[in-house]
Amino acid sequence: MILGIGTDIVDERRIRRSIERFGDRFLDRIFTDAERAEAASRASSTLYLAKRFAAKEAVYKALSGSGVVGLGWREAEVVNDKSGAPHMRLSGQCKTALERLTPDGYNAVVDISLSDEPPYALAYVVISVRIGKNHQVTEVGGAHEQQE
Repeated sequence: MILGIGTDIVDERRIRRSIERFGDRFLDRIFTDAERAEAASRASSTLYLAKRFAAKEAVYKALSGSGVVGLGWREAEVVNDKSGAPHMRLSGQCKTALERLTPDGYNAVVDISLSDEPPYALAYVVISVRIGKNHQVTEVGGAHEQQE
C-alpha cells in the first residue's frame, strides 16, 4: 500500500549560487555531515548535493499527508549502501511523520530514486508499507541512483 509519493527537480546552478552566497551557513543548515563529506569526495560535488536537496524535498512531499509540520532539512539524510544505492534515513520530525503515516501492524519502506541530466537533478520517493512480522512479505521495493 502506498502512503505517499513525492518528486522534485533541482537546478544544480541554484545550489551552486546558494553555496557561493551563503557558504557553510547554507551547507550546515541543509546537509548532514555525512552528506557533506561524501560530496567533498565527488568530482561533481554540487550535482551530488543537488540530488540530495531534491531527495529531501521529495520526501517532505511524500510525508505531507501525516500532518506533521516543521520537518528539518538535516532530519532527512540520503545515505548510500555498499553497492551505491541511495536510501533515506529519517530522524526527528521526519521520523515522527513517517510513524504517523504508517498503519498499526505495518512497517514503512521509503524507496528513493535519484537521477540527473546536468544541470538538473531529480528525486522520486515512494513511501509504502511492508506487512509486519506476523504477515508474509510478497514484494519489497528497491532503490536506484544513476552514478555520477
